[in-house]
Amino acid sequence: MNFDENEPQSVREERFAAERAERREARRTALLDSRGAHLGVAIVTIALVLLTWNRKLVALGVVGGVLLFWFSAAVAWAYADGDHGRHALQRAYNITFGWGGWF
Repeated sequence: MNFDENEPQSVREERFAAERAERREARRTALLDSRGAHLGVAIVTIALVLLTWNRKLVALGVVGGVLLFWFSAAVAWAYADGDHGRHALQRAYNITFGWGGWF
């Protein structure tokens, strides 16, 4: 998003809007790799099972609630970005649990 300081504001806004539209379309059409997200879900599942097994129900509720909120926010963001259906859910899944790819 480079711009010339002498460029009129209306031209700059049109160019920025076109660049945003290109990036949005690239996100919507991109293939999603969920391998890291699958690992993240596995780690979260193990953690939730351990919390349940040790009867830490308050911690279980907090962790589960945070994950539910984060996934809901990610789905809302994907829908607001113009993505719908299965691809929106996959994007939300990758946003929520994609950190598992760091391991």
